[in-house]
Parts: sequence; C-alpha cells; structure tokens
Amino acid sequence: MFMGILFIVCLIVSNLLEAKILMLGPVTTTAGLLLFPISYIINDCISEVWGYKKARLVIWAGFAMNFLVVGVAQVAVLLPAAPFWEGGESFNFVFGMAPRIVTASLCAFLAGSFLNAYIMSKMKILSGGRNFSVRAIVSTLAGEGIDSLIFFPLAFGGLIPGDILLIMIGTQTVLKSVYEIIVLPVTIRVVRYVKKVDGSDTYDTNVSFNPFKIGEI
Repeated sequence: MFMGILFIVCLIVSNLLEAKILMLGPVTTTAGLLLFPISYIINDCISEVWGYKKARLVIWAGFAMNFLVVGVAQVAVLLPAAPFWEGGESFNFVFGMAPRIVTASLCAFLAGSFLNAYIMSKMKILSGGRNFSVRAIVSTLAGEGIDSLIFFPLAFGGLIPGDILLIMIGTQTVLKSVYEIIVLPVTIRVVRYVKKVDGSDTYDTNVSFNPFKIGEI
C-alpha cells in the first residue's frame, strides 16, 4: 500500500512540476525530472516483489488519480476568481494544462509503465530471479524510452522542429535512466528489505500480461 501511495504521489507531483523548465548546464529539461523517474523505480520494486498483477493495479490507480487531479484542476481554473486575488494568472499557468499535453502525458505514462513492468517480470522468469540490477536498468531504459517517444511527438509535434524533438527524446531517456542507475544501490536494498519483511517474491508464470484485464487486478 505504501509503495502504491508513493507511486501515485510521485506521478501527480511530477506532472505539476512539468510547468517549470530547468537549465542544467547545457541541458534543458523540466522540473518533473526530479520525481518522475522514482515512479519507475517503485514500479520495478512492485513488479519484483509482488508481480505484474499488483503492478497493473498500481499503474491503473495512478492513471485514474492523475486523471482525477487534472479534471478537478480544470474545474478550478474555469471557476471565477475573487476580484481581490492576484494569483489567478500564475494558478492558471500551473494548473491550466492544455488537453494535448494531458493526453500525451497519460498515454505515455501507461505505455511506459506497462512496458517497464512487463520486461521486469519476463526477465525475472528467464533469469530465475537473478541479476536484478540488469533487469531494473533494461526495463527502465525501455519504459522511459517509449514514454519519451510517445510524449514529445504527441505534445509538441508541429510546434518544435523534428531534430529538436529527437534530441529532447534522447536527452530525457538518458537522464531518467542515469537517475535510475545512481539510486540503484538504494533500490536493491529496499527490494531486499521488503522481500524479507513481506515474505513475497512473485514469479509471473501463470499471469496474463494483458494490461486491460481489469478483472484480474
């Protein structure tokens, strides 16, 4: 439950942080980079300890809660502000997310998260539970890659030149994957601790990997 809550909080907060553009040396990125990769790390932990079915539950829960936040935020933006309040423009800038950006973000999240969980689960079976570090890095590279590959063209296609889009896709994938590698020692210890305390170490040998099998979550 704690992992699921943390996953959803990281997802929602990272989407709100996307409103700020950062300049890290020569690299331009968004403040969402601070938290979004953590959702993939948690995804790895859930898939490793409790299996694909629990990961599927948390991913769909994250999607639903993010959709709820976006919907309520749009209502708040549309409601008339008090005439004496001076923060309306800033509030609308942060919470008044364009439908195109929201759609791109949600689609990219679903595709990337499910691919990450699928690869973690399959590689665990093939490796007999060994090489967690390799599985975590490979699954994150794939998940973050497809996430960026979907998000940037959907969100900015036609607005940003194609060569710049490719650079942004590559940069985001690399930065988020490096993030995973840096915190990997912590991830390994967390997974070991949770397995020991919870007594779970699931292998998805008889599980449907169809992400839309809602009845099985």
